[in-house]
Amino acid sequence: MKPLASILKALPPAKVIDSSINFDQYVPLDLSITNQELVNSKPENAAEFEQFISVYLERNNANVAYGGYIEGRTLYQRSTIFKNDSIPERNIHIGLDLWTKAETAVLAPLDGKVHSFKNNVGLGDYGPTIILEHEIENEIFYTLYGHLSLESIENLSVGTFFSKGEKIGALGNSTVNGDYAPHVHFQIIKNIESYSGDYPGVCNTNDLNFYIENCPDPNLLLKIT
Repeated sequence: MKPLASILKALPPAKVIDSSINFDQYVPLDLSITNQELVNSKPENAAEFEQFISVYLERNNANVAYGGYIEGRTLYQRSTIFKNDSIPERNIHIGLDLWTKAETAVLAPLDGKVHSFKNNVGLGDYGPTIILEHEIENEIFYTLYGHLSLESIENLSVGTFFSKGEKIGALGNSTVNGDYAPHVHFQIIKNIESYSGDYPGVCNTNDLNFYIENCPDPNLLLKIT
């Protein structure tokens, strides 16, 4: 059986947001601890961060900012989900973020069915989340879409089938998406274990090797660059 990474590499490019936005309108965005512009601007809430993203997109004449796979970030420190006295700090992002306007359509990048969905409420969490199940070349794997609108999961059912390119939801705003600037967290998962409507999207350094193996780079599928 082929490794999942090889299967993904062999597939044609796919999109997970509005198909009318071409990849030449995407710009990479570094949200790591080494981004001095981010350090200097110090956005402290969703509104300030949305302004930071908006200015960045305008300056780069782009519609979508993307990035974040295996990126160490400080922006999770505001939430006890990622940092508290009982767990090691989680600060390494293991999905790909696509930042653009609220209500932008979110698409299925491959044929798949709804594995599960959930509204993961709480500061810094996913908010409305959908997980799709896919099977290609006898390999079963999953894709996760976090920070969606509430409407995205209102009339959804487990087992619902979506064709590649079909709209599965839309980006939520900060009031519902965990208090973030609008974006989708897109993640590929090989073994989802017993998770339902949720899966870790941020890990600590001790678990990084496991998550690199279990959650391949989403750009293997999207092929933005």
